[in-house]
Amino acid sequence: MRSIRILPALCAACLLPGAALAQQAQPAKPAQASQPAAAPANAQVYFIWPQDGMVIEGGKFWVRMGLRNMGVAPKGTAVAHTGHHHLLIDTELPPMTEAIPNDRNHLHFGAGETEARVELPPGKHTLQLLLGDKDHVPHKPPVQSKKITITVR
Repeated sequence: MRSIRILPALCAACLLPGAALAQQAQPAKPAQASQPAAAPANAQVYFIWPQDGMVIEGGKFWVRMGLRNMGVAPKGTAVAHTGHHHLLIDTELPPMTEAIPNDRNHLHFGAGETEARVELPPGKHTLQLLLGDKDHVPHKPPVQSKKITITVR
């Protein structure tokens, strides 16, 4: 049985060598950059907790993120007026036309999380939220929170 399934496929490949070569000879099309997803002008992302100026004892704490006039959806979800949270720690906003970096200063919550346990070393830290679309690109206009400062002891 197995050889019967393979044999027609091999014969078809032998009969169409020109077609296979023609497919290989075509130049690859460059990947097109996706356009930033649209966001309502009144959309807001904000911190529920912590609040600006707070002193947090210990290095572990919960960050709770809020969103108004848009919905939260996991990465890859192509639904209008939705996105997912990114937490920027001790850094500036990234370019608004590119995917948000994914590193220790740019935490992605691509599963649609609205809260997360974060651990930071003692000292002053800045936090800012930036909503990303299905491809982690900021919306147009960008949906970003005010930058807050916290102190970890």
